[in-house]
Amino acid sequence: MGTRLQGKVAVVTGAGRGIGRAIAELMASEGAAVVVNDVGAQVDGTSASTVPADEVVATIRQHGGRAIASYDDVADFAAAEHLIETAVREFGAIDVLVNNAGILRDRMIFNMSEAEWDAVIAVHLTGSFNCLRHAAVRMREQRRGRIISMSSTSGVIGNPGQANYGAAKDGIAGLTRVAARDLGRYGITVNAVCPGAATRMTATVPAEARRKRAQSGVQSPAGQAVLPLPHTGPENVAPWVTWLATDGASHVNGKLFFVMGGLIALLDDPAPVRTLTKEGRWTPEEIAMVFPRTLGLDLVNPAPPQET
Repeated sequence: MGTRLQGKVAVVTGAGRGIGRAIAELMASEGAAVVVNDVGAQVDGTSASTVPADEVVATIRQHGGRAIASYDDVADFAAAEHLIETAVREFGAIDVLVNNAGILRDRMIFNMSEAEWDAVIAVHLTGSFNCLRHAAVRMREQRRGRIISMSSTSGVIGNPGQANYGAAKDGIAGLTRVAARDLGRYGITVNAVCPGAATRMTATVPAEARRKRAQSGVQSPAGQAVLPLPHTGPENVAPWVTWLATDGASHVNGKLFFVMGGLIALLDDPAPVRTLTKEGRWTPEEIAMVFPRTLGLDLVNPAPPQET
């Protein structure tokens, strides 16, 4: 066991499987007492089970670590408060929060139902806010804390068929940037990670959706196609998240990172690429004349019209 998180208390949501489990187990191996939160739902958020969280707790304890299970639903404001207070009651503090819980209900935007939209937003975005909000109260009192939330390239870059998921994940990036400014003065850092990993969520994506996404040529922030890398198991995301939770990362705040396999990348904050200025208001005629050779130069349509 390591000691990088010795004496720390961590809450990891969605920790019963995949990336969340890998993070919880690694943090425990580094000395943290961990609240393993998971409702045990299917990928689409239906049904529930205590088994996933209980199994992770048992594994951590077998290796000499400290952990307890939580089955609170992060999408519920009061339940999220209970989750944070569980850490304080059982272990005396809340030093680290990892917002990882999530579900998928993929659908093309013209077929997506209100329920499919609401359910995904509730778990990812509202759930991240709920836990962050309650953790912030305790961390502010302590004047210390680390908050790491899971964003996604589906939000910051875009993926067909994931309007709900992408909106939630880009919302988490925005929440991270704002919360970092709200909480930094109290010794609390807030960062987000876009993970690239093979999990049960990625396994549910239909073959046809994979084909369409490949055809769309999803681009990275650097303008290069995102290429698959070896060693993309969820355990490869955990070390970076764990390091962000340590005292050594106290200067890292309000940032967004992409992590896949052996790749860790700092993503740029949104910034102007090209700018048009003039005295007074632009007219549509002026824009039509200037745009193609300025702002519109070399623009790439991620989904150009197809002949029918």
